[in-house]
Amino acid sequence: MSTTTQRLATIALTGRVLGALYYQAPTSQEVAALYATLEDPEWAKQWPVQHEQLDALAQRMAEGFSYEPESLSQAWQRLFIGPYALPASPWGSVYLDKENVLFGDSMLELRKWMRKNDIANEQASNEPDDHIGMLLMLAAWLAEEGLQQKVDELLAWHILPWSGRFLELFIAHAEHPFYQALGELTQITLAEWRKEMLIPVATKELYF
Repeated sequence: MSTTTQRLATIALTGRVLGALYYQAPTSQEVAALYATLEDPEWAKQWPVQHEQLDALAQRMAEGFSYEPESLSQAWQRLFIGPYALPASPWGSVYLDKENVLFGDSMLELRKWMRKNDIANEQASNEPDDHIGMLLMLAAWLAEEGLQQKVDELLAWHILPWSGRFLELFIAHAEHPFYQALGELTQITLAEWRKEMLIPVATKELYF
């Protein structure tokens, strides 16, 4: 297997998993099998991105299933829905727009790029397209299609310029072992995605 093929296979698998964990509630039937797998830390042996911290992260994620102060579902609701202010907004334009708004200029740039590349948003809701979960799943889909150039454009222009700040805040304020570990796993995985990129990551000012 070539380096490129292996990299795209890694992005396809890890992007699907991580994206779903950020985007889908733990109670959703669509991710029931995924959560069942994560209850057993042994999944770490199969993760395409190996790292010295991986076993410890898998253990912390498993412990999150029985974390008594707050269930997984309660934590996901607090982190991604509300009702109170989200500790780490999952939408890119909150970080890239001076007014910290949803549907900001960076999100419109993303939509323009998606239209140019005939990529449709298949989500039923009128939610902004720059949700971290949706973007990771989009990267996975592009990788599955073998579109390395498009994967790198998405990463360089629309994910990596702000995802580091999001993950920093997410880990600091998650206050739940499963989600803290998820943030750290995402950091490790995105660092691996970035290694073989053919396009430099865009430098963009962060406002949050």
